[in-house]
Amino acid sequence: MTTYAFRMQLKPGVVDEYRQRHDEIWPELSAAIRAAGVYDYSIFLDEETLALFAVLKLRPDHRRDELPLQPVMQRWWDFMAPLMEVEPGNRPREWPLVPLFHLP
Repeated sequence: MTTYAFRMQLKPGVVDEYRQRHDEIWPELSAAIRAAGVYDYSIFLDEETLALFAVLKLRPDHRRDELPLQPVMQRWWDFMAPLMEVEPGNRPREWPLVPLFHLP
């Protein structure tokens, strides 16, 4: 198992919309994420800075790097782009987080 954590950034005034869109996540997107070997995925919000902190748990045979090639992933990024900082192609900007401590 591998754990991967990263930060993303919301734009002001969109927290409720961001939460609603994730509450209604598309079943085909959930299926693609699971098929890529992600078996646990959480996103946390720092309400003061609007930073999002994501934590993924990946199976040993994961194919997370293939997700950006999936049409459903690209449609989701287009759908979410107005709410957050993005790269060209609407992929959310990610800042990897360095693990410093883990208590199993």
